[in-house]
Amino acid sequence: MPRPEVLDRIKEAEQEADDIVAEAEEEREETIAQAREEADEIREQAREDAEAEAQERLEDAREEIEAEREDLIEEGENAREDLEQQAEGRETEVVDYVTDLFEEAVHAQT
Repeated sequence: MPRPEVLDRIKEAEQEADDIVAEAEEEREETIAQAREEADEIREQAREDAEAEAQERLEDAREEIEAEREDLIEEGENAREDLEQQAEGRETEVVDYVTDLFEEAVHAQT
């Protein structure tokens, strides 16, 4: 093969190699850009999921606290009613006791 043809083929091969490298560089940049975009989307989705989970946990905790609050109020009302019933049952006894103390105090002064 004559020298000029060899040189032309070498130049063509070098140009093809340069084109292949440039195309590979372009694909690499596109792949990196896509990967970054996907990573951003994944991070955003993870953030949204975490916020939703936190909100759900907060709502669950509020419901649990409200249920406990209602239980405590009910227990307190029941205890108050029991005390009122006990007090009503002893009303006559207390009146008699106070009357006796008063009478003793009056007799002590005479």
